[in-house]
Amino acid sequence: MQDNRSFYFVILQRHTNTVTMTGNAYQTHRDTGFKMHTSQQHSFRTNRQSLRLTVARNRLARSLMLLRVAMSSLFLTWMMTTLGGQIAYADTGPKNTIENVLLFQRSSGGWPKNYDRRQPMTDELRQRVSAQRPAGDATFDNSATHEELRILARSIPTTDDDRLVPAFLRGLDFTLDAQYENGGWPQRPGETRDYGRHITFNDDAMIGVLSLLTDIAQRKSDFKFVDESRRLRCERAVKLGIQCILRCQITVGDKKKAWCAQHDEVTFAPRRARTYELPSVSGYESVGIIRYLMTIKDPDPEVIDAITTAVEWFESAKLEGIRLKRIENPGLPGGRDRVVVLDESAPPVWARFYDLETDQPIFCSRDGVPRKNLAEISHERRNGYSWLGNYAGRLLTTEYPAWRKFLSQPE
Repeated sequence: MQDNRSFYFVILQRHTNTVTMTGNAYQTHRDTGFKMHTSQQHSFRTNRQSLRLTVARNRLARSLMLLRVAMSSLFLTWMMTTLGGQIAYADTGPKNTIENVLLFQRSSGGWPKNYDRRQPMTDELRQRVSAQRPAGDATFDNSATHEELRILARSIPTTDDDRLVPAFLRGLDFTLDAQYENGGWPQRPGETRDYGRHITFNDDAMIGVLSLLTDIAQRKSDFKFVDESRRLRCERAVKLGIQCILRCQITVGDKKKAWCAQHDEVTFAPRRARTYELPSVSGYESVGIIRYLMTIKDPDPEVIDAITTAVEWFESAKLEGIRLKRIENPGLPGGRDRVVVLDESAPPVWARFYDLETDQPIFCSRDGVPRKNLAEISHERRNGYSWLGNYAGRLLTTEYPAWRKFLSQPE
């Protein structure tokens, strides 16, 4: 395997190991404790006085801790009685979550992303959100829509709220209608110009949708209320979606690799999203795709081949002997930075993106220029995005071997 570490500009720093002992009055400092207990130069009275002093310090520390707890309790009580609990407790429970899910559902049937499902709502906020119902911002990005549908489904058996089933079915219809004829799902249904129209695996968008529809098609317990007509639609959508995944798998020459975070909705070719998310082989999103494919019952040879070849690619693309480290650097924004350091004992890591042809890791700032080293991109992107991680660690060591073993078992 080619040594991918050579593509990193490694910054090595020595760090002095220090130990600070706080909070335990019985703990003895290393430089004085041995003498205190064993030296014949100390009398019994000295030892007894030292012990008394230690006990007194411990009692004082405990009293201060109890005082802080009491003051905190009084402060929270004041907040709850004076401010109505709106600041003290942001999570007002499942009831509040359901109300927000219903409130934020768009007229299209889908949901926007990144709103707070547990946020307590004032009348003013409720009116403001209601006015946004016609907005065309429903999406599958960041778990939006498919997660709301799961929340609603889990709540239906436990409440007699007759709003939940219609809201769920509107969201399910929106999800099914958003599927392309070739089986893929865009990030943002209705988008025609930007990358939101592409078949999107980024942040598990399409895999989240497929997992939901698979559970409905298989009559999982949370979804038994779904009518047979819609269940059959889910079944057909899943089959088309799996075929789309297989067509999107990147092949260079005669070698199958993995998947890009997004693919062209017509040609299935890898496509760019944001300026720093270039056409590439994804070391992150591809893990979720493989995991989903491994859940398919009685997989056909095409699915088995896609899983096997993608895992082989992951084996060849792993980066060993390096570790991503966060360091303190007061001269930089936020006083911190991320650097890659040599560490032969570190578990393997994978890059978020790999060059389509060479399989070398690529990193990118907002200027859209690919670079070979994490250290070469801007501090803002280096610290504001996941570029390296043990993404496929559990997949390769545990999940894939278990799947192979399952396949080999006689029926």
